[in-house]
Amino acid sequence: MRFTYCPHCGNKLGLKEIGDEGLIPYCDHCQIPLWDMFTTSIICAVCNEEREVALIKQGYVSTNYICVAGIMKLNETAEECVIREVKEEIGLDVVSLQYIASYPFMKKEMLMLGFKANVKKADFQLSAEVDSVKWFSYDEVLTNMKEGSIAYQLVKEAII
Repeated sequence: MRFTYCPHCGNKLGLKEIGDEGLIPYCDHCQIPLWDMFTTSIICAVCNEEREVALIKQGYVSTNYICVAGIMKLNETAEECVIREVKEEIGLDVVSLQYIASYPFMKKEMLMLGFKANVKKADFQLSAEVDSVKWFSYDEVLTNMKEGSIAYQLVKEAII
């Protein structure tokens, strides 16, 4: 999000030179810079002990198989968000986590923090926002994903 007006007082912002950052939107009334903002989210490759990855379909997001993902809540760590999202979306408990990488997703002004979430294979309990879920072996998972997508990049790194 790029600010045009101050969210505190409503005044139109000007530009001010801030250190080596260049011209930054600035509120003269509140005397604060207002940096561009993005939404922080998680994305995770959910893997089990049988070398499989759970991929979901969510029609409102994509027609492709994708990874479990979600927006971080205030006062929530990235790790807590992964645990919550995996439980909410597919009903599985995370046993262990490994941070993989961060992925800027400019189309939606997001920063996605990528994790490998290890779970025990069990029956899925889908949330209303998930249309379907399927386990894919490490050997076949990438052929069922959109090549080059953030989910593809994450899974490729997670199954090495």
